[in-house]
Amino acid sequence: MVKLADIKAPIREEMQRFEPKFKAYLSSNVPLVDRVMGFMVKRKGKQMRPILVFLSAKLIGEVNESTYRGASLIELMHTATLVHDDVVDDSDMRRGFFSINALWKNKVAVLIGDYLLSRVLLLAVETKEYALLEHVSGAVKAMSEGELLQIEKARKLDITEAVYYEVIQQKTASLIETCCVVGASSVEADPASISKLREIGRHLGLAFQIKDDLFDFEKVNLTGKPAGIDIKEQKMTLPLIHALKEAVPKQRKYIIKTIKKHHDRPKKVQEVVDFVRHSGGLDYARSRMEEHITKAKELLFTFPQSDVRDSFESLLEFTVARKK
Repeated sequence: MVKLADIKAPIREEMQRFEPKFKAYLSSNVPLVDRVMGFMVKRKGKQMRPILVFLSAKLIGEVNESTYRGASLIELMHTATLVHDDVVDDSDMRRGFFSINALWKNKVAVLIGDYLLSRVLLLAVETKEYALLEHVSGAVKAMSEGELLQIEKARKLDITEAVYYEVIQQKTASLIETCCVVGASSVEADPASISKLREIGRHLGLAFQIKDDLFDFEKVNLTGKPAGIDIKEQKMTLPLIHALKEAVPKQRKYIIKTIKKHHDRPKKVQEVVDFVRHSGGLDYARSRMEEHITKAKELLFTFPQSDVRDSFESLLEFTVARKK
């Protein structure tokens, strides 16, 4: 499998310059804020979003200060949503480590998320990056609406595949497509190129979320979350939705009842996991995931061949091959 270090090769210098710039935007005169930020920086993830910003920019033009600011806006906003998500989900772990709310409690975590969002606003206003702020703000709106739609539907467990796609388009794909749009916009790409990169990001984001959903049904789970957690939280994901669609009415009714009434019982959760595994749900979800990557590649190949395009293609492949 391709490694992230290889994907970063054409933008290695840009990523190295990005690190200190981003850290500077996190600084605060409040010692507690600095301690929490230091903890978060040391436990950074794959940095997929800034990578996307720089690849999208360099696919079309030359990376500039606006690109660095765009990547920082995205990363600040994304980090804020992760901190708030852990509070909402009452999650004690993030990327295999204790979450902010686990170490500093919910009140501090919420305020840290708010602080990060304030940095997004200040950075954009102080540097007059109003167009980039508009893109990022639109993603925040979509992500919030997606989460709320998922919560609303979880109460009835009546999510169809169409509604599922609406949810993940908003809560996951919207941010990833925004990364591509911000990168392209920072180098003043033409509208047609921005539109194509938006679609590439959308398909990548949908595939990324389906891959995350598949992790929940795998025996060996390296995401830092226990298998079956989506079922425990009564989240209807694509493998489960398809398995229920293919089930006979009696079995469908039983599984839905199990999720509603017994989602806090490990044996019952495992029963649902086994049902999905043996009902073709995983194979179906994988096929849909691959379809989105294929569509993203078709659009990507309309751009001239280059090292940057090759790395972008590798990132698409990495998304569906990753182990966590």
